[in-house]
Amino acid sequence: MLLGTSTSVNAAQEQAAISVSAIQGQAERERVAQDDPYQMVQEAASLTFARIKAEQKNLVQDPEILRVIMEEELMPYIDYRFSAFKVLGKYARRVEKKELLEFVTVFREYLITSYAVAMGYYDNQTVEFEPERDFSDRNDVTVRAVIKDNVRPDIKVAFKVRKDPRSGEWQAYDMIAEGISLLSSKQSEFESILRKDGIAKVIESMRASIRQPIVLQNADKEAS
Repeated sequence: MLLGTSTSVNAAQEQAAISVSAIQGQAERERVAQDDPYQMVQEAASLTFARIKAEQKNLVQDPEILRVIMEEELMPYIDYRFSAFKVLGKYARRVEKKELLEFVTVFREYLITSYAVAMGYYDNQTVEFEPERDFSDRNDVTVRAVIKDNVRPDIKVAFKVRKDPRSGEWQAYDMIAEGISLLSSKQSEFESILRKDGIAKVIESMRASIRQPIVLQNADKEAS
């Protein structure tokens, strides 16, 4: 219970806790449909940015909340297993099943961290998506968008989305910013480590990144 149980929690803290709980409850209810890749990406992105905006005051105090937001708002629509295998490439067939499962699990946390770090730069920018195209005969589409900022130049982004052959649901598996693919860059980064030191070293590297604290890049502005 949040109210009437502890005199050490002041009214402002209680209200903040209630606000976060309400937002999280709303997020759980607003499950995005995954039968349309364009609508899925747009709606998931909209809910994510809306949640970040609503929790700005809490984020200034604890930027780690961004990990929770990524977990709850984005990861349900990310095919992290497919992404993990894409990053490993040919090495996925060369490692033991136990190590492979460990890599996929850690890679999921690594993605959450990567998205949280990226969202640390969010400063109420506007995201404009391209018009929807016919995808009736497609199993893989690219959803393009432009992040508009009044101060900095526009950023072109794209989301690679695929239809799961079993469930028929669409899920995103890669993000491309200004022509740079997240998966391709990680594949290049990990490939040399995999070749020289093996998958255990890659897992260790990812865990080191996960342990790094999330920094809210616009914290000073939000606090003022």
